[in-house]
Amino acid sequence: MLTLFIADYFGGMSLDTKVEELKAILQPILEQHDFFLVDLELVHEHGDWYLRVYADKKGGISIDDCAVISEEYGEKLDELDPIEPAYYLEVSSPGAERPLKNDESLTNYVDDYVHVSLYQKLNGEKAFEGTLTQVTDTEITLIVKVKNLKKQVEISRKNIAKIRLAIEF
Repeated sequence: MLTLFIADYFGGMSLDTKVEELKAILQPILEQHDFFLVDLELVHEHGDWYLRVYADKKGGISIDDCAVISEEYGEKLDELDPIEPAYYLEVSSPGAERPLKNDESLTNYVDDYVHVSLYQKLNGEKAFEGTLTQVTDTEITLIVKVKNLKKQVEISRKNIAKIRLAIEF
């Protein structure tokens, strides 16, 4: 059973709890360089463990930025040794159409073009693309084009299945 397997590796700790611990170790390094965390995952694939960090900064993250994170985070992980099994550390950009998974990601991309998928239809639609103009605790606001007219759409955050950056054509 995978749950027992994971608990054996992490001293009875759940994978989610271990990931939160790893995020807490990473956060000061990111803040020092004005980066922010998009996602962190610890996964077991094809017999190996991978610790994947997806980081960004306003204006985009470079390969040199990823190298800085990898070096500094790798040193901290070596010092603290929070992961028992051997693993590969991978640090990268989340990509041009990256998911926006947390409040920090959403607020960092206000004024950017996004794609929003919904759980339930809103105004007869289950997906919208437009410029993210506002983020609150309960909703987001987009400016979308409808037949060459701009329209403001408020979307409840509870109704958002996925939101990601999008490329505007």
